[in-house]
Amino acid sequence: MLLAGDIGGTKTLLAFFERRPVRPLPLVVRSFSTKQFHNLGEMVAAFLGTERVDPSHIEAACFGVAGPVFDGRAQLTNVGWAVVAADVRERFSLQRVELLNDLEAMAWSVPVLDSSELETLQSGEPARFGNAAVIAAGTGLGMAISLRAGTTFLPVASEGGHADFAPRTAREVQLLNALTEWYGRAQWEDIVSGPGLINLHRFTHQRPCLAVPTTLEAFEKPPAISRAALERRCADCVEALDLFTSAYGSVAGNLALTAAATVGVYVGGGIAPKILPALHTGRFMAAFGSKPPMDRLLARMPVHVILNPEAGLLGAAVRVNNG
Repeated sequence: MLLAGDIGGTKTLLAFFERRPVRPLPLVVRSFSTKQFHNLGEMVAAFLGTERVDPSHIEAACFGVAGPVFDGRAQLTNVGWAVVAADVRERFSLQRVELLNDLEAMAWSVPVLDSSELETLQSGEPARFGNAAVIAAGTGLGMAISLRAGTTFLPVASEGGHADFAPRTAREVQLLNALTEWYGRAQWEDIVSGPGLINLHRFTHQRPCLAVPTTLEAFEKPPAISRAALERRCADCVEALDLFTSAYGSVAGNLALTAAATVGVYVGGGIAPKILPALHTGRFMAAFGSKPPMDRLLARMPVHVILNPEAGLLGAAVRVNNG
């Protein structure tokens, strides 16, 4: 039996998988509020206790973590605790525990996803051999590049979500100035993420928003803004989502060029599947592809939204199953 986890800034998924030749089979999946625990070991102990599983039955474990990973240790970007592979291995007497960046983990899932788990934004002309890229907006903005290694892919983590935001229009220059005033600098994650959508809502509203109550908790605001925009109940919310969609497409196109992602670009995370109507308006793909002189190259790159909400978890299991 394999133990896999997808450790996010808001929630964590833990699961047991059964080994299979290509795609491991999930046996049980549980969701936990990340900030209700002091460390990963405490969370794993709660999971094992709930499922009444003896740690000796676990062959190996792999966890995707929302933050940079160095030497088996990761500091979560949006949570005040670290994840240390050695601590988990020693606490539960496991032979193998591996940590991956969460987008690196998601990238491991891409080769085993089927067509029902993908929504196509651009069919393109996928290259037989080449690289792929994964980008995902949620609590933060994550990226990974899957480099071609013979007949397989080798996912490589990235922290490109923290790179400087590059405005393309006069309105986006105004947004850049506002973000710089608020935070000292503007990074892509300040726009393309759940908290980023809140920033955009603040930026576009010069008067109180009747569609999004001020009494909402922070985690409730991004979906409320998106709903108000998609239902066109607030013109300023519509502009906020339009800015979000364009910025998402723009940074995805930047990643596609950086990775030379001729096999495809995969858009994951919790936000994209919930705003598919906005992604299908053409605004996302226009910002993705309008990068002369590379327009033709970008037009040939397939772009898909990952619909499987457990892709990161699956990827961690694929890694420990096949690695």
